[in-house]
Amino acid sequence: MGLTASVLAIDAGNSKTDVAVVAADGSVLATARGGGFRPPAVGVETAVDVLADAVARAYAEAGVTSVAHVSACLANADLPVEEERLASALHARAWGTTVEVRNDTFAVLRAGVAEPRGVAVVCGAGINCVGMRLDGRTARFPAIGRISGDWGGGSGLAEEALWFAARAEDGRGEPTALARTLPGHFGLASMYALIEALHLEHIEPERRHELAPVLFATATEGDPIARSIVERLAEEVVCMAVVALSRLDLLGEETPVLLGGSVLAARHPQLDTSLRERLSARAPKAVPQVVTARPVLGAALLGLDRTGAPAAAGDRVRTRFER
Repeated sequence: MGLTASVLAIDAGNSKTDVAVVAADGSVLATARGGGFRPPAVGVETAVDVLADAVARAYAEAGVTSVAHVSACLANADLPVEEERLASALHARAWGTTVEVRNDTFAVLRAGVAEPRGVAVVCGAGINCVGMRLDGRTARFPAIGRISGDWGGGSGLAEEALWFAARAEDGRGEPTALARTLPGHFGLASMYALIEALHLEHIEPERRHELAPVLFATATEGDPIARSIVERLAEEVVCMAVVALSRLDLLGEETPVLLGGSVLAARHPQLDTSLRERLSARAPKAVPQVVTARPVLGAALLGLDRTGAPAAAGDRVRTRFER
């Protein structure tokens, strides 16, 4: 029989997966990285196969065959029913005795706090927000796009910027430098040329996310339309955070609000300043901070929380991933 470690931590995003095998004292026995986790595109079993490859490599390096608990923070686990379905799929792989699946936003939250209490807003390709209290209560949003009331993230920013730029070029909307900077990013002379290239997929659809940094750069140059889009994102981030704080009865307490994901972690001056000012006005006791630690740390800490590990174990695993 092989050795049994304490926690298998999994942080699986759309583009990559990180796993870590953690001992009961918080020592990290092994880590591995794998591909993106996209069950809506490839199906649950095929998506879990991607995790299995990384898990197998980490287990081999750690010299273990199973763990006491699997703590998996997964992209596309947006609804409780999806978490349950994915937990069943992971349990069937027999990687550990118990399995808990959470949305990957919980990993960002837990990575940024000393104890499992606070609110996190993640803005990367999309946008999401979760909150948790020490008593186990949580707050969350479906976060599956416009049908669940969401706006923001790199894809939302790119779509909005394209909309304004197209209308500026053909005369339906106000002038904006975006009509020049967006096509210019791809070496094109006009929005018409960019629209055609995107529609005919001469530019791959996945490259649209490249337009979010162009939007921020245009806003920095002072373009009013670009700046208004950035302000809208700041309002959306703060709105989600305040609603989560309110649901958890944390508006009256000093509470961390963690900001994660590529868009927020980039600390664009206008966005960062605006959202902090808005948050201060609506939730004066909220303490915003950007999370830069790898989210797999959060998955590991959630696993150690679940197994009742001492605080020193959490400190040890945090030291490993924050150094």
